[in-house]
Amino acid sequence: MARSTPAIVILGQGSLDTARQIQRLYPDSLIHGLAERVEGADRVYHEFGATLRQLYQQDTPIIALCAAGIVIRTLAPLLLEKGAEPPVLAVAEDGSAVVPLLGGLGGVNVMAREIAAGLGVAAAITTSGELRFGTCLLNPPSGYALGDLELGKRFVSDLLGGESVRIEGAAPWLAAAKLPENDQARLTIRVGSAEREPVANELLIYPRSVLVACRGQRLAGEADSDLATHIRQALHQARIAVQSVACLLAADRDMADRALHQAAAQLGVPLRFLPAADSVAELAQQAVPQLLPPLKVGEDIAIAVASQPLDPEQIGRPRGRLAVIGLGPGAAELMVPAVKAELARANDILGYETYVRMAGPFRADQVMHCTDNREEMQRARHAFELAAQGRSVVVVSSGDPGVFAMAAAVIEALHESSDPAWHSVDLEILPGVSASLATAAQAGAPLGHDFCVLSLSDNLKPWDIIEKRLDLASQADLALAFYNPISRSRPWQLGRALEIVRQHRTPQTPVVLGRDIGRPGQTLRVITLGELTPEQVDMRTMVLVGSSTTCVFPRAGGGDWVYTPRWYGNKPL
Repeated sequence: MARSTPAIVILGQGSLDTARQIQRLYPDSLIHGLAERVEGADRVYHEFGATLRQLYQQDTPIIALCAAGIVIRTLAPLLLEKGAEPPVLAVAEDGSAVVPLLGGLGGVNVMAREIAAGLGVAAAITTSGELRFGTCLLNPPSGYALGDLELGKRFVSDLLGGESVRIEGAAPWLAAAKLPENDQARLTIRVGSAEREPVANELLIYPRSVLVACRGQRLAGEADSDLATHIRQALHQARIAVQSVACLLAADRDMADRALHQAAAQLGVPLRFLPAADSVAELAQQAVPQLLPPLKVGEDIAIAVASQPLDPEQIGRPRGRLAVIGLGPGAAELMVPAVKAELARANDILGYETYVRMAGPFRADQVMHCTDNREEMQRARHAFELAAQGRSVVVVSSGDPGVFAMAAAVIEALHESSDPAWHSVDLEILPGVSASLATAAQAGAPLGHDFCVLSLSDNLKPWDIIEKRLDLASQADLALAFYNPISRSRPWQLGRALEIVRQHRTPQTPVVLGRDIGRPGQTLRVITLGELTPEQVDMRTMVLVGSSTTCVFPRAGGGDWVYTPRWYGNKPL
């Protein structure tokens, strides 16, 4: 599997030059700089510990330009058994030292040498086996998989203790290693796809050279996990190791088949697709013509073995993905982690230009498609066209995508389409912090009881419907949240809306005005309904109107707290 793009994390301005040198080694990487201490970073963060732990949990390689002890203490609560960690390195601010800390089985020493070479220094490698032999036997290169980690540790320990080794099978990268080879050695490194029982004196390394072609919906009505079991049984029958499977392959008509995706996830391999063929054996042969003749195991599975490791990226195409995300109100710390991860994996980012810029910066390989804010349906259709090609696509909204934003447009575009390729796309809606909730949180809890969210824009619905809903919501004594309250093209609607609300609320009703909440220059005001005029509001203002029970009282540090209690009518004892 390919290594993920690393994150370069710096604490001060003095590290930026070194960070830029490292970034040239990994052109798709981003530099994360501490807010108020670093200018010119690609991304800004506010808390070092939370940022490092989040990157680690996302399996992102980390290059931290700071003392090694800081990194270890920060990640200590997350450290698990060896083998389940991304590469983590500490680099001196001036680039004079490169120290691999975690991820010995994830290629951290390879990265350390790459970075050290780029900075013109020596990497502080301390791994005994790698120092002695020039390679990490327990971390085979991409395209190969280790058989048994625990037995492998004992095997390397025996080598370090002075034993010699013989190599059976094609292992090109071992030719340059400084291994104590002996044709009569007790220890053996076996490289091949054949299924073998692990034993203490053998290090099993499996080339990922096997392709398994499957028919979708094979086990209709049965548990999804049964397909993975069936594949394992077929491999065992063919005496082929599961660790040698490079990918699963299926016909593109089965792209949305849940059992296939579940099986690929359980086996830990990619799932690729090609146009349908007459049989699974023919499908396998089309995928990689140089494969040996496929072994047909039943009507639904065919296994094909190549003489070299296979690159799944060169076989068919993946299922396209379309995620509709919400950025939250604007502040990076209010963006949910799942949204950040989705942006990092995307090939294409679509949206209103202002929101797309807020979501960045992006890597050089990521494509931005910026459009006018009024082109929602065209944007949604374009997103499906890209995703149907097998790309990973993100449609960006501010706030929450399901609140007066792009989620409804995307699903409507799918509803209107009869294209099976669109319906096969992996579609997911990822939530964000909506502007009404962000504003309410700044004020206290004005939406603490039942409330109604309304858009005052009549671009997509008649004004008489807006008036009717306003009247009924006001009669029901719901707290109100107004999106799109006013604009140059709609200068009078807010005044009319307030007339309706005032028929049912007293002039003393609390009102919260939040402008650009979560963005630079945010402002928050607490006034009354009697004081509110349309001139105090613009398109970037969220208006929250309290109910009859909404309360206001002074904050100790200035300003007011606003809340709507959970009780209604008589206050509970």
